[in-house]
Amino acid sequence: MNCEVRIMEKRHFLGFDFGASSGRAMLGSFDGERIEIEEIHRFSNDPVMLCGRFVWDLPRLVFEMKQALLKLSKTGVKVSGIGIDTWGVDFGLLDKNGRLLGLPVHYRDARTDGVMDEVFKIIPKKELFERTGTAFNQFNTLYQLYAMKLEGDPTLEMAEKMLFMPDLLAYFLTGEKGVEYTMASTSQLLDPRTRNWSREVFERLGLPEKLAAKIQMPGAKRGTLLPEIARECGVDEIPVYVVGGHDTASAVAAVPAEGGDYAYLSSGTWSLLGVLSKEPKTDEKVMNAEYTNEGAVDGSIRLLKNIMGLWIIQECKREWDRRSDKVDFAELVKMAERAPKFKALIDVDDPCFLAPGDMPARIQDYCRRTGQAVPEGRGEISRVVYEGLALKYRWSIEKLENDILNRKISQLNIVGGGSKNALLNQFTADAIGRDVIAGPSEGTVIGNLLLQAQAVGAMREEDRAKVVARSFPTETFKPENAAEWDAAYEKYLKMF
Repeated sequence: MNCEVRIMEKRHFLGFDFGASSGRAMLGSFDGERIEIEEIHRFSNDPVMLCGRFVWDLPRLVFEMKQALLKLSKTGVKVSGIGIDTWGVDFGLLDKNGRLLGLPVHYRDARTDGVMDEVFKIIPKKELFERTGTAFNQFNTLYQLYAMKLEGDPTLEMAEKMLFMPDLLAYFLTGEKGVEYTMASTSQLLDPRTRNWSREVFERLGLPEKLAAKIQMPGAKRGTLLPEIARECGVDEIPVYVVGGHDTASAVAAVPAEGGDYAYLSSGTWSLLGVLSKEPKTDEKVMNAEYTNEGAVDGSIRLLKNIMGLWIIQECKREWDRRSDKVDFAELVKMAERAPKFKALIDVDDPCFLAPGDMPARIQDYCRRTGQAVPEGRGEISRVVYEGLALKYRWSIEKLENDILNRKISQLNIVGGGSKNALLNQFTADAIGRDVIAGPSEGTVIGNLLLQAQAVGAMREEDRAKVVARSFPTETFKPENAAEWDAAYEKYLKMF
């Protein structure tokens, strides 16, 4: 059997991965045993303030996708498929003629401020969680739509279909409408038991049910490149496949671990920490622990906690770069390593850290408000953030173990860009008192590409973890300094 695998004809796939600040197109080559990846195009993905709204620069992103296809054409490589992933919750609305009704609003826009409380007046918080299993984030699709309703936005009634961002981008490439399951599961409009829309939620809130497009599972074929796009870019009419449209779903699909006693952490702009579960968990303990039930690529549930993540550091760097000479993230890590330990503790999920802006000043204000020493300079502020993340990971794992699973977690597997941060990885191992397995850093796009390989029958679902383990190195971090971290955690629990 292994001999057959090794002589398999190499298949190629194109994965588009849209992150918080950049997007890229990655070419994957799979020979039946290992996958290799190559970046062929990278571009900025910065939201734009336009007419008082924070929006996706969608025309630019479509242009960049075409640039990637042009570059692909020059390689001479024939790809068997295209897959697209982005972050969750955001969407575009199409009218009856399939035209886009305005640029999609970015989840960090302020239009959803206070909207959750208005929704809870109609559907109580506990009931809404039981129906949807979705944690309460003010940027969830549900609150974005209800904000439009409260504002009297006419596009809400004009719209015929709602497409999430990967689905919308696929629509522009293929002309075919559809909604991918893992993206829909981030909306707070999905019933996690039926894996379909919650009609009750739409009806109770007076949201148009016609918006709810047919849900497709990862592995389905969405369509093929429109002939005019294929001609413009010099490529074939390539099939476009449904992958884990939610970037975290694709990232989790690339975790090189098997068995059921590990937790995963997809580490990037957001930190998504959790486990895979066969069925959703929607009781009050799960709700109070702020865990959510999102779809996994195999139809199971990603039971996870959404943590603010490296966004705080990214925003700090953006502000420091604006003020003075630029430093890269590696330099910030070195500065943090030299800074004093546990000068101040922060809850990284405090709402004051959500919006863009002067993040260093917010961290300092937060420390003043909570009666702590105020960190000064890039190194001290960065260390406070990294320590705060590690302590939040511990809190989240303990909630998962004690309040939800009633079992121990043996190790934490970290994938995504944050897995390259050795200091944060070591802090995490120290804080949680368990081994941390870091890598691969390109988990999201690897998952995207492997799901395409599954879609065309080039690999089996059960072989995915083995393929990742064979293809990419990982690094293990052992816990150290237990007493120091235990003392910091006790203080953290008393504060928050």
